[in-house]
Amino acid sequence: MLKLYGSTTSPYVRRLRIWLANTEHEFVNLQIFVEQDRHLLATKNPTMKIPMLEDGTDETAQIIFDSRIIYRYLTDKFDDPLLSWEQENQLTIIDSANDSLVQMFILSNSDIQADEDKLFFKLQKERVNAVLVHLNQMVVNQQFTSWNYPAICLYCLIDWIEFRNLHNMQGLTNLLAFHDDNSQRIEVTATDPRKN
Repeated sequence: MLKLYGSTTSPYVRRLRIWLANTEHEFVNLQIFVEQDRHLLATKNPTMKIPMLEDGTDETAQIIFDSRIIYRYLTDKFDDPLLSWEQENQLTIIDSANDSLVQMFILSNSDIQADEDKLFFKLQKERVNAVLVHLNQMVVNQQFTSWNYPAICLYCLIDWIEFRNLHNMQGLTNLLAFHDDNSQRIEVTATDPRKN
């Protein structure tokens, strides 16, 4: 039995929960900043990051780290087609904005103010701005018309930005329209962090 460890608010976990919507699995909701759940995570995952997938229940269980690697593992396990190189690049673009926003979110929750003059924050904000403009154009170019894994990842990124109020999306009308067009999917509403 597949067991997905994560939190209801993580965009990286949510993309896998949506992808697995029609696959039998158990979701283990961790509060990763609570000691007991952090200990559980540390016993299975030296990176202490979510998501994490456990396939099997005995000492031979396969444990997989990182959403991208988990997706690849599931693709192999269920004989799904591999992502094309274009789709791999789409994921890299999406993940670069997601990674920057996660780092800034964690720093903000640690009471470290995003100082525009500091190199770290300057680079992260520059990356997020450039990536979101690029993704907006990719939507215009109809690169996310199918509800496939890259589209799910894009949806989770936009929704997490909106949920956490992490970035001003004004002017990114195509990304917002893409978000609105997919917001009522059953697997999307079932994994909405606002409701969990």
